[in-house]
Amino acid sequence: MNQQSRRKKTIDSPTSDIQSAYNQYHSKKILFLITVTIGILLLAGIAASFGSYDLTLVQAYTTIAAGIFPWMGLPESVAHTIIWEIRLPRIAMAIVSGASLGVAGAILQGVLRNPLAEPFTLGISSASAMGASLAIIGGIKYFGQYSVVMNAFFSAFLATMVIYSIAKSKGMTPEAIILAGIAIMFLLDAVTSFMQYLGTAEQVQAVVFWMMGSVSVANWETVFIVFCIAIISIPYLIYKASDLTIIGAGDETAYSLGIHVETVRMRTLIFAALLTASVTAFCGIIGFVGLVSPHITRMVIGGDNRYVIPGSALVGGILLLGADTVARTILAPIILPVGIMTALVGVPFFMFLFMRKRKELW
Repeated sequence: MNQQSRRKKTIDSPTSDIQSAYNQYHSKKILFLITVTIGILLLAGIAASFGSYDLTLVQAYTTIAAGIFPWMGLPESVAHTIIWEIRLPRIAMAIVSGASLGVAGAILQGVLRNPLAEPFTLGISSASAMGASLAIIGGIKYFGQYSVVMNAFFSAFLATMVIYSIAKSKGMTPEAIILAGIAIMFLLDAVTSFMQYLGTAEQVQAVVFWMMGSVSVANWETVFIVFCIAIISIPYLIYKASDLTIIGAGDETAYSLGIHVETVRMRTLIFAALLTASVTAFCGIIGFVGLVSPHITRMVIGGDNRYVIPGSALVGGILLLGADTVARTILAPIILPVGIMTALVGVPFFMFLFMRKRKELW
């Protein structure tokens, strides 16, 4: 009987070890996602408490809870107006925009197998800048007061379609997409510079300020629009995460496993463009978030896109929210453009992780 027990234990041991390793593999990644989520909630409370009218952290969370759960019976106060009408829309926009940019960067890097791929390098952000310039300087205002937003959005999406068409004519390889994106980026930057050269000082100032990036225009309507695009795009991209991971091993490997690489690449690029265009249309050009968020996520939990995509969304959200909080408070009452602060806040943290990482980053 003892011999049979030992034999059974020997047979079951490899299976048990594999299951244990599998659980540990996923537990580490889930713990990271939970930790960053908690960090976002804590930072949101801190951001809501800071400003020209300072509140305690308890007051901030109580006011937020009273707005979400009105049956608590808490009386409305000045804090309620400040948080729900001014600060919370800005916080929500920073989180949603950071998440959208982080996911867009993760998708572009994964599908193109290039660690430098992001909305900037593919010309999507340059297209948004050109669209905004056409509205501000060129006077193309077919959408009334929303002309800057709509021009920026459609220009970014149209640029993606042009890049895709050029790349498709060359076989839809990652190299063709990147080269087409870089060419479009330089062309659109030249057009934007030409528009600035022709514009008045006030027009040029407006374009330059828009290109610095800011979430100061946030209200619940704009947050809802960006959120809707994110909630449609991100779940689909997570659904395709396994395909993206396989494509990362090479197109031939992906084809051998039954994945239609060009179709996956086309659809994911479209959703990445939608995410980027929705953010740049309302917030202007916010750099660095789409590039660094996926890298930070991969440094911590590896390259499994099933976790890299949601992880990049969370890291992008907390990075942009942290940068905007610093931008609002560091020189108060002056509010700095968040596009400046993303690099000033994010680069030191990224370099810290970079110096600690001893293995390959990609």
